Amino acid sequence: MSHIIHISNFLGLTRSTLGVLFMVILVGMGERLAERFLPMYLLALGGGAISIGLLNGLDNFLSAIYAFPGGYLSDRIGYKRALIVFNGIAMTGFLIVILFPAWQAVLAGAVLFLSWSAISLPATMSLIARVLPTTKRTMGVSMHSLVRRIPMGLGPVLGGLCIGLWGVENGVRTAFAVALVLAFLAIILQQKLIEEKTLDPTGEKNQNGPEKNPLRLFQLMSPALRRLLVSDILIRFCEQIPYAFVVVWCMNVIAAPVSAFQFGILTAIEMATAMLVYIPVAYLADKSAKKPFVVITFIFFTFFPFVLLFCQSFAWLVAVFILRGLKEFGEPTRKALIVDLAPEDRKAGMFGLYYLIRDVCVSVAAFGGAFLWQIGPTTNFMVAFLFGVLGTMWFAIYGRDLSPANHYH
Repeated sequence: MSHIIHISNFLGLTRSTLGVLFMVILVGMGERLAERFLPMYLLALGGGAISIGLLNGLDNFLSAIYAFPGGYLSDRIGYKRALIVFNGIAMTGFLIVILFPAWQAVLAGAVLFLSWSAISLPATMSLIARVLPTTKRTMGVSMHSLVRRIPMGLGPVLGGLCIGLWGVENGVRTAFAVALVLAFLAIILQQKLIEEKTLDPTGEKNQNGPEKNPLRLFQLMSPALRRLLVSDILIRFCEQIPYAFVVVWCMNVIAAPVSAFQFGILTAIEMATAMLVYIPVAYLADKSAKKPFVVITFIFFTFFPFVLLFCQSFAWLVAVFILRGLKEFGEPTRKALIVDLAPEDRKAGMFGLYYLIRDVCVSVAAFGGAFLWQIGPTTNFMVAFLFGVLGTMWFAIYGRDLSPANHYH
C-alpha cells in the first residue's frame, strides 16, 4: 500500500485529478474515433478542399472563442457544474453529425463538439494548480497530457477499423454514436470522483469575482507570459497550416498511399512516442529550468512539415510520426509555465485568455493552409517550416527561463 501511495504522490494523483483523467479518456476516445478522418468524411459528402480548410480554421477559431468563457465559467460556478455543461455541448454536436449526413451538418456539429477540449482545458489546468503543490504542477499537467494521448492514439486506430468495415460515411457516423455513449459515461464518473471543494478552489472568493473583461485581464498578463504567447503563436502557425492536410497527404498524394487503418497506426505511433517522454521530462522540468525543454519542443514542431515532404511510403512515415510524437517533449512544461505565470486568483481565466489570443491568430493560419495547399503541398509544408523557425528563434532569444526558485506566486 505504501508503494501505491508513493507512486500516486510521485505522479500527482488525487481523487479529483483521477476524475479528470477518466473524463479525458472517455470523452477524448469518442472525439478521436472520427476526428482525424473528418477531412476524408467531408470529401465523401461532397465538400472540397475549402470545406477542409473551414473545418481546420473553425477548430482553431472555436478553441480560441470557447477558451476564455470556459475559464470564466469554471471560476464562476466551479469545476463540477462547468464540466457537465462542457460535456453536454459536445454530446449535442455528436448528435447533429449522427442525424444529418451532410458536410454542412459536419461543420455545424463541429461548432459544438470541437469545443470540448478548449472549453474544458482552463478548468482542468486550474484544478491541477489548486490540488497539487507547485513542485508537482508539471507532473500533474504531464499526467493529463499523457492520458490524453491514450484516446488520441487508440481512437484513430478504432476509427480506421470502423471505416474499413463500413466505409467512410457509415464508419464515421458509427464512431460518433460510440462517442455519444462515452461522453455520457464521462459525466457520471467525473461527478462521482471530483471533490466538491473544487467548486471554490482558492478557499476564498476574489473580492471582484472572476474577470469578465478580457482586455482588463490582459493587463494582468506578465511580460514573460506575453513573450511565451508570441512564440507559441508562431509555432502553432507551423503546426496548423499543414495539420488538416496531413491525412490527405498520407492517404491520397504520396507515391505509396496508406490505408485508413495504417494512418491510424501512424497516429498511435505518434502518441506512444509522446507518452514515453512525458513522465521523465516532467520530473526533470519540475527540478530544473523549463526553457530548454520548451525550446527542444519547438524544434520538433518546426521540422515535422519539412521532413514529411520527403516521405513517400509507410515505412518513412513511421519515422516522421515518431518525430511528430517528440514535439510533445515539453508541451506539459509549456502549459505549466502558463499556470505558474498566471495570477493565483485568476488561473483559469488567464489560461483561457492565453488560448483565446493564441487560437484566434492561429485560426487564420489554419484556414490559410487550404489556399497554400491549392498552390501545392510543397508550398504548404515549407511555409509552415519557416514559421516554426521564427517561433523557435524568438523563444530561444526572448523566452523567460523559469525555475522552481522563481515560480510566480
